[in-house]
Amino acid sequence: MGETFQRCPLRTPAGRFLVSLPSGGEFLLGTPELVGRASGQGFCIPVQEMVAVRLGAARDGKEVLGSPGDENCFTVFFVQREKQEFWSLGVLEFTAPPKSQPAVRWVNALQIWIRLHGVTRPKSLLVFINPVGGRKQAVEIYRGQVAPLFTLAGIYVQVVETCHANEARDYILQQDLRDFDGLVSVGGDGTFNELMHALIDRTQWKAGGSETDIDTELLSPRLRIGIIPAGSTDCICFATVGTNDPITSALHIIIGDSQPLDVCSIWHNARLLRYSVSLVGYGFYGDVVSTSEKYRWMGPMRYTYAGAKAVLSNRSYEGTVEFQVARTKEASPRDQTRCRSGCMICSESSKQLLAGREEEKLSEPEQHTDGEWQRVQGRFLAVNLTCMSSACPKSPEGLSPCAHLADGTADLILVHECSTLSFLRHLTRHTNGSDQSARATHPSLCPWHRTGPMQLIGASC
Repeated sequence: MGETFQRCPLRTPAGRFLVSLPSGGEFLLGTPELVGRASGQGFCIPVQEMVAVRLGAARDGKEVLGSPGDENCFTVFFVQREKQEFWSLGVLEFTAPPKSQPAVRWVNALQIWIRLHGVTRPKSLLVFINPVGGRKQAVEIYRGQVAPLFTLAGIYVQVVETCHANEARDYILQQDLRDFDGLVSVGGDGTFNELMHALIDRTQWKAGGSETDIDTELLSPRLRIGIIPAGSTDCICFATVGTNDPITSALHIIIGDSQPLDVCSIWHNARLLRYSVSLVGYGFYGDVVSTSEKYRWMGPMRYTYAGAKAVLSNRSYEGTVEFQVARTKEASPRDQTRCRSGCMICSESSKQLLAGREEEKLSEPEQHTDGEWQRVQGRFLAVNLTCMSSACPKSPEGLSPCAHLADGTADLILVHECSTLSFLRHLTRHTNGSDQSARATHPSLCPWHRTGPMQLIGASC
């Protein structure tokens, strides 16, 4: 176990403090030492949120001055929480009185406790950078903001800068990944999806699963995927982390944060088309994505152009949608909850999913226990299925603000044929946080349904 300290006098730039590292090593506590008057507010730094501890004084927030033999000064780098889910790198420098508690003892003790409390922290990462995605700033973002943090945290990193489509996929499927604790996507949602598809395929292939059997159980990959946002919308990062800030994402990766996700598989004529963790869209959103691919040279503006073009065309599609209403009573698309890390609903759902799989192995096959199949027929402007809120900077609340990340269900959003003005009002509500499913003012918009008839797996990101 690590060494503990009780109320040792240390000096910081904010004054002198009585600093302690209690038994258990969960927090570094500081109480102002009263010399005539208080020298400032106290502090409490969770050891689990420490990025690194180094001998010497800090310089430029990320480097350390001083010789390794300096026994009087040490620096703690930690997660500093800002407003609106933003994180930054906090730095606190300590100086120990001569012949008292030498800094080297503090550094050794804190490093031991960081290892004990940080069992989920990655030690080795495989980083894929898409240099042409989004605003084409992925390389600059990684080298300037993320790489120094990984180095500070002592994480070994192997970088693959992709040159063509599916290069990351081929690498994941063909190379030995045993020495890595996780993958990192530096790019947009497309880059993440390429890594996710490859990792799921690799996991299924190693387990002897079949891509042509819809009843094959999908297994959770051993490796986790971290996202450094550098794309056009970065919907998946925004919906899971709460912001599209590269430093925030890097700090989440460093301290070992993990968020399970529901992944649905899309099939057609017994053939697997793809996997999705966010939005599956037919109609309006499908048209937007299809059109935007022709204008990639426009960068992020291509989505605005393609969206405006799709709204003006007001194209609808004849079809029939069949679905099962999920049996869960813990969550509803209108319960006004927001899914975050540690969500109890998702935790309970994951336990029930695992328990259900065990029961299936011990009993005869039975029919689905979800609700009866329901059918909606007509002309639709949009048929959307989302496994998460699908929030992004342009739509901070997302298409389904109360959707959960890992509860085993998805939200089905059906938009019937209506006038261009009514549909435009519907889209506007995505940007202002209003209730997107309100029927009182727009009766042509179908209410939302909680559904669960698709194949799901629990992945990590």
